[in-house]
Amino acid sequence: MSGMTASTPNYLWSLQDVLGQGATASVFKARNKKSGELVAVKVFNMVSYNRPHEVQMREFEMLRKLNHSNIVRLFAVEEGMNHLREKGVVHRDIKPGNIMRQVAEDGKSIYKLTDFGAARELEDDEKFHPDMYERAVLRKPQQKSYGVSVDLWSIGVTFYHAATGSLPFTPYGGPRRNKPTMFKITTEKPTGAIAGVQRMDGGPIEWGYHLPHSCQLSQGLTVQLVPVLAGIVEADQDRCWGFEQFFKATTDILQRQPVHLFSLQQAMEHCIYIHHYSTVSVFFEEVAAQTGIAVQLQHLLYLGHDLPLEGNMKVVNLPPTTPARPLILLSYGPEANASLPFREQTPIIPSRFDVVADYNFSKVMMGVVHQYLRIIKLLHTHQELLLQGYYSYMMRLRRECEEAMHSIAMITVRLQSCLNVEHRTHTLGHYDSENQGSADGRQKLHLVREHLPIYASGIQEFQNRLDHLQIEQAKLAETLASDKSCQKMEMLLQKIMAIHQHYRKDRMTGKLAYNDEQIHKFEKRLRTEIQRAFGLNNDMEQTRLQDFCSFSTGLLADLEMSEQRQNKALDRILSTLLSTGTGPQPEIAPRDKDQMVNRMHHLKQDMEILVRELHHNNSIIESLGAGNPAESSLARPSTL
Repeated sequence: MSGMTASTPNYLWSLQDVLGQGATASVFKARNKKSGELVAVKVFNMVSYNRPHEVQMREFEMLRKLNHSNIVRLFAVEEGMNHLREKGVVHRDIKPGNIMRQVAEDGKSIYKLTDFGAARELEDDEKFHPDMYERAVLRKPQQKSYGVSVDLWSIGVTFYHAATGSLPFTPYGGPRRNKPTMFKITTEKPTGAIAGVQRMDGGPIEWGYHLPHSCQLSQGLTVQLVPVLAGIVEADQDRCWGFEQFFKATTDILQRQPVHLFSLQQAMEHCIYIHHYSTVSVFFEEVAAQTGIAVQLQHLLYLGHDLPLEGNMKVVNLPPTTPARPLILLSYGPEANASLPFREQTPIIPSRFDVVADYNFSKVMMGVVHQYLRIIKLLHTHQELLLQGYYSYMMRLRRECEEAMHSIAMITVRLQSCLNVEHRTHTLGHYDSENQGSADGRQKLHLVREHLPIYASGIQEFQNRLDHLQIEQAKLAETLASDKSCQKMEMLLQKIMAIHQHYRKDRMTGKLAYNDEQIHKFEKRLRTEIQRAFGLNNDMEQTRLQDFCSFSTGLLADLEMSEQRQNKALDRILSTLLSTGTGPQPEIAPRDKDQMVNRMHHLKQDMEILVRELHHNNSIIESLGAGNPAESSLARPSTL
């Protein structure tokens, strides 16, 4: 060892590149001397060497028995646990600090189980129970042994900790300071509960059966994970899952295909975890379960186009989706907007000079700003998806308006032809002045001809309004593209991280010299300014969201007004059309009569098709127009 570096025959590392520290060893970032590959090396300290020799050798013996000297390098957490189980070994110390993450060349994260210092071989009949906590922590003698289930309990706690950022079982004052209550929580936990928190000294324990709102996991993954947590974080051995059931459940989750979905009216993203061999009917049911939108009201868009799906199709045939390119879900019914993502309260800045308190505060503050940055990125992404979704919907309406105008033009030509035939047969035939039905039919045909231009004018007006809305949408898209909220928050985070590193150094130094103390206090005032800047940035973000929601609400209101005007003309045409041709006809030439009847039949068919299509479009516009006003639209785009 020389200077600030250390080495072995195969590896070299800097003593400043510490990845983690434990009671008996430290882990450093190192490099292979031959290949230059980044690795992690575990270096034992003097405390470790003062342990009995058999204890020191236990970790190495475990690795040797596993016949896999690089298990940390080659096994993911679940696979590593399975390997331990196959070799009859219990790890006994699974926790976030003993799980390392490696980022592969393709950007994929690989999680690896480390630290076998507490591992030992098991007998077949050994079981785990929270009584182990009673013996190891409370120091009460127990005539019990603990087996592989201890790793299941530990990985359940680790999953919860990784998903939420907090421990599932927390007594008032913390597990280390309030050990009796901690033991009580783990042993008296109701079946199905996955968390228990005591918020005041001597107060009741609040049991949790779901992951908290602060959890960043999608609803689709949460639904799959909670039953697993409830099964392995179970003190009752009769109800606790075994390894077979655990691996079966986790394998089932890993084999599911994620389908990203964005509910347009709710402004909420979803991730549907479903097997690739399932049918689209099952997929629709899963969508209904997560969004609350009934299957018959669901309409999907993808890349700006309708996505027609049959119920017997397989999920594997769905187009590929990502969070940035999801399926767009449009509901034919009124839907409420989602609310803003969960946001932690900003902690109070310590008023007195205290290097430890200031360090702890900066650590918490760094996590809070990380969360705020995620929220801003989430809002930015959702606004992009909303703009894309509304643009696709407007393009769909434009295409349907063009088709309707074409149909009206064709109907106008056929109607004029029918009127010409009617006039010719009236002129050439024997007209009976007493035949009232014939006169009524001729009058209704003229009324239809008068109403068609009115309806065409309404569609043209609607198209003009779509042009205006498209311009507004383009302006909003341009504003969103030039927004720098994410960059501002990233700069804010960098400043807070720099302050945190400065406070970390001050905490390790302990008592500061006068000049260092003044710098520390200056950093504290600077942090206050950063907090104020963040508040202004947050207000700007909400104002921009308000403006966007106002645009969305205005767009839906305009669509509804245009729809109402068109409905009036549509109803007049429909009532006239359906009552046409019911009376007796005058005597006309058979050839002319057949020709007129044929044209009238085609006219009626075309009008009925047009009526059905327009009623279908009106129902969509009507459902969109029934959304909440701008105030409730401020409710949040989504949660993770």
